[in-house]
Amino acid sequence: MLDEALAHPQGAPLVIEAPVKHWEALSGSGSHGQAFLPPTRGTVYGTLLNHRDALAALGDQVNSAPYKAPPRAPILYIKPRNTVVGHRVPVGVPGDAPELEIGATLGIVIGRTASNVAEDQALDFVAGYTVVNDISVPHASVYRPSLRFKCHDGFCPIGPAIVARRLVPNADALDIVVAIDGETVQRSSTAGLIRPIARLIADVTEFMTLFPGDVLTVGVASGAPRARAGQTVTITIQNVGRLENTLVARAGDGA
Repeated sequence: MLDEALAHPQGAPLVIEAPVKHWEALSGSGSHGQAFLPPTRGTVYGTLLNHRDALAALGDQVNSAPYKAPPRAPILYIKPRNTVVGHRVPVGVPGDAPELEIGATLGIVIGRTASNVAEDQALDFVAGYTVVNDISVPHASVYRPSLRFKCHDGFCPIGPAIVARRLVPNADALDIVVAIDGETVQRSSTAGLIRPIARLIADVTEFMTLFPGDVLTVGVASGAPRARAGQTVTITIQNVGRLENTLVARAGDGA
């Protein structure tokens, strides 16, 4: 199991384990920080409507078609490999999307094969945690969202590092702060999760296996901010790290 923090600086042949402070100094901020590759290449699973405020934002709509009722099990989707990029890697904005929705969330990184895991043992399967920006094209409905909204190239920055579980004392009570061009635009917390981390892992592994290196995100809070090309997005999660990416007009789109 991971003991410190694992990261992959651009130019390094492999991921490297080092103390958190080493990666904090190397990743830096603005022009002083180094770019990173994603710290893992496992499958990334997103979770919908796992924040109380996100579910509450649907209001009475949750009881109408197509939802018909509040979710009784985790609602998952996949962020495929083309979406995954690292810290300080530019993210292209499609020409037909003036703004992108910034989905700040905690990523649970699986440390060993997890299948039908009991809730009281679930954290034993966690290697550590990382910062994830689950970017999407703004869309009105969360019901079976189109791949076109969530799976453009670069729409899932991760990192800079995976911080060992032992260094994050209570991952169910972490502050998450989003800043755009240095100005704070959203504050949330994992304390607002409907399914806390151990429960989420147990419920997901009841019907599917998670493998080492896979990332299960806990879900995005209501009120996700939006950013446009030319702006820099920074997501900071208490005890986990700071993920920074600049949005750029995608080449050839005329955005």
